[in-house]
Amino acid sequence: MKKVFLAVLALSMTASVLTSCKEAEKKAEDAAEATENALEEAGENIKEAGEDLKDAAKEAGEEMKEAGEEMKEAGEKAMDSIKKAGENLKEGAEKLGEDAKDAANKVAKEVEAATDDN
Repeated sequence: MKKVFLAVLALSMTASVLTSCKEAEKKAEDAAEATENALEEAGENIKEAGEDLKDAAKEAGEEMKEAGEEMKEAGEKAMDSIKKAGENLKEGAEKLGEDAKDAANKVAKEVEAATDDN
């Protein structure tokens, strides 16, 4: 009976080990599949991040170009304003010069007239 019991025990242990090995193999396959899926997902996420970065850089470039054009237009307007102010200043100075010349001529005539009367 002892031999039968040991034989049943050995057979039971062998079956348990075989079942355990199959479960370990299945777990290893599941882990490998999960790892592969995780790597694929990580790759896709990296690709998406790269595309998002590319889009953001393109958008930033377009915004910089637009800002540059706006600055150029503002500069041109400022130059036009400065030019207009210079022209107005020149006209004012010419008029002031003419008024001063007329006033000097008037004073000179008055002085001349005053000296002629004497």
